[in-house]
Amino acid sequence: MSPLEFYPWQRATAQRWLQQRERFAHAWLIHGLAGIGKTQFAKAGAAALLCEQPQSFLACGQCDACQWVQSGNHPDLRWVRPDAVAAIENPDDSTIDSKTPSKWLRVEQLRALTDWFNTATHRGGYRVAVLYPAEALNPVSSNALLKILEEPPTHTVFLLVADRYQQLLPTIISRCRRLPLSTPDHTTSLAWLQAQMVQTPEAWLAAAGGAPLAAYRLAQQMSKPYPDWLEQLQNTLLKGQEQAIIALASEIEKEPATQWLTVLQRWYVDLLLACYGQPVRYYPDLQVSTQQLSQRSHALRLQQQWKWLLTQKQHSEHPLNAKLWVHTALERVIHSFIH
Repeated sequence: MSPLEFYPWQRATAQRWLQQRERFAHAWLIHGLAGIGKTQFAKAGAAALLCEQPQSFLACGQCDACQWVQSGNHPDLRWVRPDAVAAIENPDDSTIDSKTPSKWLRVEQLRALTDWFNTATHRGGYRVAVLYPAEALNPVSSNALLKILEEPPTHTVFLLVADRYQQLLPTIISRCRRLPLSTPDHTTSLAWLQAQMVQTPEAWLAAAGGAPLAAYRLAQQMSKPYPDWLEQLQNTLLKGQEQAIIALASEIEKEPATQWLTVLQRWYVDLLLACYGQPVRYYPDLQVSTQQLSQRSHALRLQQQWKWLLTQKQHSEHPLNAKLWVHTALERVIHSFIH
């Protein structure tokens, strides 16, 4: 998607926001649910701020500035992101260490902006830095960013993008204007997914928690909205073969911790809803078996396991013993269904 464009559900918010461009805050924290297009919003917002003849406050797509943004060569625009993100976005970039790209924003990346700050902006306009994801700031790079935000360079705007902004230093949050982006409504999301030729978009959207871009990515990566091991786990528990689910550990270990933890956490939400006689939220295709299984536990145990999974997600980027971690999670799953 062009860095000049907003998603359909973003345009009205973007226009209201960009009306302030003559008295724009020097730093904005753009946050909301993962998978709704926040990074694209920030990139298109940067293009609109740099545009020389904006149309309805959005980038015109025709001026020199827009053409430079489109080609990635605008002198007053920087995308500050971890090397791991840059490698995905620009796989042909030979300057990135493709073997072990960093998942963190390095302090050197922020210090490298100093010379940029000391040069005059092109044609006297804005200078914009888009930093994403902000959760990739480590303690050292966080302090480096904080120093910049405490004494912001003139004509410079920082756009920080975060799924979980609460993880940032409170001092960084306090120096930004917050811009929360709402999740698009169900009808809008389904229409967009259908336009992308996604089959059974309702199921994919449910599995992604209502986030259309996350749903689209899932549909490109998987054959169905939940992994095979989840269905096997549920069926094994229904047969009363609790100890047999440990055999699924080798399959689960292949996935990133954040991914399998999210699947289990959402499954427990469905179990809790079923326990109270409510329709499931995330995996409607598994509703019948989820309802049957929920009767073999009780709400307190299900809630305790859901809370444990939530705390584990906070450590999902740390190099823990993957095999031990998965086995511990599965043992806790078993315990939550033993009377």
